[in-house]
Amino acid sequence: MEFGTPGELRAWLTGLVLSGSKTATAGLLALDYHAEGEEVEHVGERLAVVDGLGAKVAEIEIAKVELASFAEVTWEFAQAEGEGFRSVEHWRETHRRYWAGQGCEVDDLTTVVCLWFRLAGQEGRGGR
Repeated sequence: MEFGTPGELRAWLTGLVLSGSKTATAGLLALDYHAEGEEVEHVGERLAVVDGLGAKVAEIEIAKVELASFAEVTWEFAQAEGEGFRSVEHWRETHRRYWAGQGCEVDDLTTVVCLWFRLAGQEGRGGR
């Protein structure tokens, strides 16, 4: 699992995961799954978290998976992302801008994959 784009954003998001502040992440079904030929994660699945250099820094376990339209993403989910959003509207504005920067315009009907996870181990701290 790679959080965000390489560089400062990935370093910041990975740090939030390692601190336990970030327990959820969002992806677009069309962009992050269909376009890459990937299946949606499932509850109980364990994923390696890698840093900007591709080194494994932790492992997470998927706790909940929900597909929702962009307009239906909840405040509960936005808070679980741990990125300091002030409201669900702020979450939407930030994510709309991020995905546009990735070349994907979203509207209220765009399907978002909402993943909740728990930190299952860190390299050097009981990780594998």
